[in-house]
Amino acid sequence: MSRRKFIKNTVLGSIATSGFGITVKNPKNKELAVPRIISTWKHGVEANKISWQKLKNGEGGLTAVEYGVRDSENNPDERSVGYGGLPDREGKVTLDACIMNSNNDCGSVSFLENIKNPISVARLVMEKTPHVMISGKGAYDFAIKNGFKRENLLTEQSKKDWEDWLKKSEHKPVINIENHDTISMLLIDSDRNLFGACTTSGAAWKMHGRVGDSPIIGAGLFLDNDVGAAAATGLGEAVIRTAGSAMVVECMRNGMSPLDACKEVVHRISKLHRNRPEWEYLQVGFIALSKSGDYAGYSLKKGFNFALTDDQNDSILIDAKYRI
Repeated sequence: MSRRKFIKNTVLGSIATSGFGITVKNPKNKELAVPRIISTWKHGVEANKISWQKLKNGEGGLTAVEYGVRDSENNPDERSVGYGGLPDREGKVTLDACIMNSNNDCGSVSFLENIKNPISVARLVMEKTPHVMISGKGAYDFAIKNGFKRENLLTEQSKKDWEDWLKKSEHKPVINIENHDTISMLLIDSDRNLFGACTTSGAAWKMHGRVGDSPIIGAGLFLDNDVGAAAATGLGEAVIRTAGSAMVVECMRNGMSPLDACKEVVHRISKLHRNRPEWEYLQVGFIALSKSGDYAGYSLKKGFNFALTDDQNDSILIDAKYRI
């Protein structure tokens, strides 16, 4: 098969299957109305509203995604993000986050303790340092130097849950298939520039020092302003093994719709992990947003949903299609 014919068949195949899941029907990659924001899980609904207002106020896409996910970081009832997040095995809340703009500038922090808004620290890493990622005590020192305050992030409820867990000390990761973990957000503005953010307190009862996919550019979050953006949620180790978000974007680069790109990478994860011990509790999901404004969400197992906000949709929650 010639290269030209292969590309043609790939594109036509993507178009033909784009209606099987939650996505916008978009024949021939026609440009759709923007701006648009998508984010993971139910807490993305309120996060999207904040981001949308920031965008409408002219504060820019980067600030919009930053302050959108900060809403989840600051909410003690969101037990997998920021303040109030479930701790590691030592009872310590450690946070991971990353942020990325349309120029492929990015910043990240991992294994950060006692700082409430890691996404804002990640942005400062991007803007004030020559690095992409700072971790642990170095990230904490950097945050304090830049005006952040030391805070105890372990709420009484999370402390109680940890103490209850200690009685059994079951070291199997907790991935909440029906509810949520992490918040990832993708945004395309009126100029069709892309932005993304991802933040989490990670897997409950993880080993002290464990870092998941959320702060890793190319795993938890990736974008290419010429193509599209993708972000992940679920078991970080599975996403890291497949460079998940980067692969979703690469699939879109090769002609796939956002839905088909998410499906492709979820299927790769499924194949790779089917005979691993973690298969029993494995859940992963992706959201994707193309340069044209097309969007999708897809997961391995039932239970994943994502929030959509645009001129026609005021932060609605959509149940994603899933593999099994």
